[in-house]
Amino acid sequence: MLVKQRLLHLHTALADHWGAIARLLRYDPELAFLYNLSAQELSRILLISPKLSAFLFQHLHSPALTVVQSDLQRNNAFFLTIWDDDYPNLLREIPDPPFVLYGMGNRELLQHPRKIAVVGTRKPSSYGISGIQSILAKLLQEDWLVVSGMAYGIDMVAHLAALQYDRSTIAVLGGGFNHIYPESNYKKLKTWNNVLLLSEYPPSWQPQRWRFPKRNRIVSGLSKGVIVAEAQSQSGSLITADCALDQNREVFALPGPLSLKTATGTNHLIQQGAKLVMNAHDILEEFY
Repeated sequence: MLVKQRLLHLHTALADHWGAIARLLRYDPELAFLYNLSAQELSRILLISPKLSAFLFQHLHSPALTVVQSDLQRNNAFFLTIWDDDYPNLLREIPDPPFVLYGMGNRELLQHPRKIAVVGTRKPSSYGISGIQSILAKLLQEDWLVVSGMAYGIDMVAHLAALQYDRSTIAVLGGGFNHIYPESNYKKLKTWNNVLLLSEYPPSWQPQRWRFPKRNRIVSGLSKGVIVAEAQSQSGSLITADCALDQNREVFALPGPLSLKTATGTNHLIQQGAKLVMNAHDILEEFY
């Protein structure tokens, strides 16, 4: 338990620096010497700047861990490390798994055996909305769990479809629980028992633009496959598809008419080898 607390303490300062934590764990796998290292040693071992190492040293020798634990308790939230038994096995397999995850909601959903990620544009057409709702209807009847990012548009269509079928859903955030964004979407989900919010960021960390693309690897990493419903030629949804390919996950794309701008990305994915899907059977046959 002590090593997990040490990792949490370290992570609350370096959640944006996966490589630095990885280097320290290679140097000291049990973090036994974490509190004995000087700022200069931290800089040398972690390959971080003197400014960041000075901050880290001060952080490790302050009550910062107690503050984070209080934040988690206030939010009725939990944390788990990559060493915990219920850390999702699929996520553990990706090249850069989060060392610490923070959760709020039903922790048991982490062990759900059939997770499917759904991503898409924040401004979907009626075609995209009806298409993904139709595909999800059968998947949800088969007790698949929807994973998405709680963003406006396709993400929320997918989350709400799961809840309408009394199924479970996981939302992966780009910030901590003290600053949930978008708050209006969270209000639509928070009253349900079969929802889990996940973040690799401590509660006090605010969402930042660059953190949303980073969280996409978690959306795909938790899942057996990713459905891209609608996406323009340059979008965060395509970043998630790239993450899925890097993680050896299945990528599915909903085709769209040439006149629809938000179909350019999905049609391009199909050209590049993503599986064209018109119904849930096109997805299920890849897993059964």
